[in-house]
Amino acid sequence: MGVNSNRVEDLPCHHDHHQTTTVRIPSDIDLEAMPPLEIHRVCLPPKQSTLQKLKHRLGEIFFPENPLHRFKNQTWFTKLLLALQFLFPIFQWGPEYNAQLLKSDVISGLTIASLAIPQGISYAKLASLPPIVGLYSSFVPPLIYSLLGSSRHLAVGPVSIASLVMGSMLSEAVSSTEEPILYLKLAFTATCFAGLFQASLGFLRLGFIIDFLSKATLVGFMAGAAVIVSLQQLKGLLGIVHFTTKMQFIPVMASVFSNRGEWSWQTIVMGFSFLLFLFTTRHISKRNPKLFWVAAAAPLTSVIVSTLIVFLLRSKNPRISFIGHLPKGLNPPSSNMLYFNGPYLALAMKTGLITGILSLTEGIAVGRTFASLKNYQVDGNKEMMAIGLMNICGSCSSCYVTTGSFSRSAVNYNAGAKTVVSNIIMAAAVLITLLFLMPLFYYTPNVILATIILTAVSGLIDYQAAYNLWKVDKLDCMTCLCSFFGVLFISVPTGLAIAVVVSVFKILLHVTRPNILAMGNIPGTQIYQNLSRYREALRIPSFLVLAIEAPFYFANSTYLQERILRWVREEEERIKANNEGTLKCVILDMTAVTAIDTSGIDTLSELRKMLEKRSLRLVLANPVGSVMEKLQQSKTLESFGMNGVYLTVGEAVADISSLWKARA
Repeated sequence: MGVNSNRVEDLPCHHDHHQTTTVRIPSDIDLEAMPPLEIHRVCLPPKQSTLQKLKHRLGEIFFPENPLHRFKNQTWFTKLLLALQFLFPIFQWGPEYNAQLLKSDVISGLTIASLAIPQGISYAKLASLPPIVGLYSSFVPPLIYSLLGSSRHLAVGPVSIASLVMGSMLSEAVSSTEEPILYLKLAFTATCFAGLFQASLGFLRLGFIIDFLSKATLVGFMAGAAVIVSLQQLKGLLGIVHFTTKMQFIPVMASVFSNRGEWSWQTIVMGFSFLLFLFTTRHISKRNPKLFWVAAAAPLTSVIVSTLIVFLLRSKNPRISFIGHLPKGLNPPSSNMLYFNGPYLALAMKTGLITGILSLTEGIAVGRTFASLKNYQVDGNKEMMAIGLMNICGSCSSCYVTTGSFSRSAVNYNAGAKTVVSNIIMAAAVLITLLFLMPLFYYTPNVILATIILTAVSGLIDYQAAYNLWKVDKLDCMTCLCSFFGVLFISVPTGLAIAVVVSVFKILLHVTRPNILAMGNIPGTQIYQNLSRYREALRIPSFLVLAIEAPFYFANSTYLQERILRWVREEEERIKANNEGTLKCVILDMTAVTAIDTSGIDTLSELRKMLEKRSLRLVLANPVGSVMEKLQQSKTLESFGMNGVYLTVGEAVADISSLWKARA
């Protein structure tokens, strides 16, 4: 029974029944009942020039979704219309907009406005900014996003995490009370840099960078940040006047108990009463989603009621601090306040970079979450450009970093929002507030802002996600804990950096120490699977089948060589201990080896020579196209000989066994 020796050929590689060979596997295992096995040629990929390969690779990296596919075979007018729809999604849904959609968007827009107004004021205080800046940030950015954004349900405005990070990072160098103008300049400048960074990622299609913030990192970071934010609200909840500017757990708790003399029982009673009210309404809305408006209206209701209480008790001089004067009018321009030269420029850039990454991650995650519920797609790179341009424009109109808020977006979704017009309605409500209603917030107590923030950030602590991380992946859980405790005890940016380093270490660990599995045959089939996983899988006499589950790179080539040689040594010891036949052939299943570099090729050649010296044959099974191409270009295929590369492990075992039988 002959076997075609010329088994590696260039494309086109057509299936030819006259050029395949039927063989059977002679072994102690009962495989004679298996159907005859055909030995196929292993084809090289189509020949391409270096420029073609580069073009294809760059397209796969930067344009995985092929955003220009809709432009093919279209007229110039259609292409122009598609381009406008691509750049400005409003041209896509605008022509089909009707009164019914407007009704839904008006209801949802007014609903999220009732939440956005008190949250905007509260989050600005969290960032150590004037409360009015929070309202400014709830007016201009939603209008910009409504023109450029692709999510129908994303409700744009200030968010707790970005506010906390900005406040903590800027406060380390500049006091918001001693140098308020400089602090404001740095906040606007950081917002501008955040927007530039976000828009650049989208324009250059480098969105994969934010993927280094893994779910485990974000779960720990969000929980740690939520605890820090909550502790910071003890100042307002207890009525403390002199409070630490530090964000770490120990200094905050020390400040709380060292200033016990400043605690105000009136503030404490009001704070915990409204805190109970807010959590109760939230619980009601969770139990019955149709009552979403209960939780949505609760913050504004709390503001109105508490303001009335303080106003009516003002003559009795209760020890309850309130916001005070807030200026009326539209956002004043702030482009002249951008700080591009001076000793704090690096701080503004660093703050912008970190807040930009965090707000971008949150905004895209929220947008995709609600898009999946309604079965439509959100373009990540377009969202980056939309959020980036929104923040750039915001920095020039007295706004600080904004993005899509999960709490407001959830309310927007439950309220029946159909398009981004709900953001326009929300912005219109904020505009009316800025123009006419600001004096009404004069007696709004600071303790209410603290309770609103506490209620909002409590949802960021995801106990179930942390528990699932522990059950599924202990290393992911360690990343989560590093992020959590780093934020809690060191600092917000340091905690985030530690978690990213741990995540990168995990990636390097998987790349440099990949799995190598010993494979066995499932009786009655040509399937080879992990021996330790499938008990029915049986070893093939004289063969050692190993599967490599990673690319073959310089970073892991030495480890793979040492590990394969160790497998060979252990297999020979096992054979000797069991008095079995000698080991003759090592088959490497290359199915999962998606790439190989020159170090990997050299290691493979060296491994083949080392095994030959021990009278062992090295065979490759199912190498992917790019690996085959590099092996051929490096002349390594020639050293493996006629029968050194096979399409499957089963064909390799069958063909080599038939050759041994023919020679016997």
